[in-house]
Amino acid sequence: MALGRDIRASVFDRVQSFSAREVGQFGAPSLITRSTNDVQQVQMLVLMTFTLMVSAPIMCVGGIIMALNQDVPLSTLLVAIVPVLGVVIGLIVSRLRPLFRSMQVRIDNINRILREQITGLRVIRAFVKDGYERERFGEANADLTQNAIRVGKLLALMFPLVMMVVNVSSVAVLWFGSYRINSGAMQIGALTAFLSYLMQILMSVMMATFMFMMIPRAEVCAERIEEVLDTETTVVPPLVPVRELKRTGYLELRGAEFRYPGAESAVLRDINIDARPGETTAIIGSTGSGKTTLLTLIPRLSDATDGTVLVDGVNVRDLDPALLSRVVGLVPQKPYLFSGTVASNLRYGNPDATDEELWAALETAQARDFVEKLPEGLDAPIAQGGTNVSGGQRQRLAIARVLVRRPEIYLFDDSFSALDYATDARLRAALAHETADSTVVIVAQRVSTIRDADRIIVLDEGSVVGTGTHHELMDTNETYREIVLSQLTEAEAA
Repeated sequence: MALGRDIRASVFDRVQSFSAREVGQFGAPSLITRSTNDVQQVQMLVLMTFTLMVSAPIMCVGGIIMALNQDVPLSTLLVAIVPVLGVVIGLIVSRLRPLFRSMQVRIDNINRILREQITGLRVIRAFVKDGYERERFGEANADLTQNAIRVGKLLALMFPLVMMVVNVSSVAVLWFGSYRINSGAMQIGALTAFLSYLMQILMSVMMATFMFMMIPRAEVCAERIEEVLDTETTVVPPLVPVRELKRTGYLELRGAEFRYPGAESAVLRDINIDARPGETTAIIGSTGSGKTTLLTLIPRLSDATDGTVLVDGVNVRDLDPALLSRVVGLVPQKPYLFSGTVASNLRYGNPDATDEELWAALETAQARDFVEKLPEGLDAPIAQGGTNVSGGQRQRLAIARVLVRRPEIYLFDDSFSALDYATDARLRAALAHETADSTVVIVAQRVSTIRDADRIIVLDEGSVVGTGTHHELMDTNETYREIVLSQLTEAEAA
């Protein structure tokens, strides 16, 4: 159990260091299986090693010595019997290994489908896809079952084959032993004792056989765990980190580029942005233009593959991760709340925040009204993922969580999309007062959210195609003008 604890802790620590790239490479369902089922298989092998493998060799070696003491010529039968047994077990084990690897992959698949069905239950019900999802799970379940049956047949074959070798060995000992007794070279009592020692030797081999039945699966599981532990994150902490900044919040991107491994073209190309304290910088563009990817480069959720990202003149690659997380506060596109209470979620970035600070952050985020209406107030329970509150409430709580932290740089990744226009306007007005001395970067699809920004940056297919205020871009940038007029009339835009 201690071994399992240590392996799980090692896998967890390594996964926590992964960037979005490594998590995507393995997939969440596979990482969960590797942390649970795979570790359990290794644990079982270690348990069986302590209980069986320690005693089996002692019994086998002791039996061979005692058999040699009884009759050396008859003991030559062991030279033939033990290799035959080894070959039988080896052939079966070699067939089991690939089946066990495919079994673990199928368990990953079951985990993935089940996770999707639990998470997407509302979508399944809304589209009346219960039957389809049942069929999809049934196919994956049947696939795993068939694989397990193939494994079971091979495992069921092992025991009778071993018993056959054992019984044939007994017949051989009696056959050749009878000739030696007839010639007077051996006593009947010695033959009986020899048979007992032979049984002891073969029983120890059978005990080892149970181990060999577990080794292939545990070996596959150990390899899968090693794959996680041997994977280095692409976001490497600096060897000599910078632990202090001027803390003004000046943000720069110089020639920043991001390219996924093996991709033909970069997602972002030659991005040059200045975001200054006391100003709001907005980023707008069509879907897939790289807005969210750009924001992930700042808190180092992913590292730029070329160019630099600077905070207060220091490359983010050289900053201490703890300092960077204090300076930069991100509200992601899909806000996630943890199981607990409203208060525990708000204190996620600042455990020492007082109740007054929490209420102040809620008021700025336009969330105070609905939290006050909850019977428990700040102690109201929040389900995993925040599924017991609406999308708009979830976004406002995520904004309040960042406000409690009070960073120098605020990053809002389309964080107002679930809000109605009136709440959006009130929230932006309150934020403007709260973040007056901070650097604010807003990614948005809604023009009304960003039209009053000090600087608007227009992205198109990963490149900056325009920078300026709303009125400047309306006059000079066709891409921005198209986006605006798709949402507003000419009069409203003016």
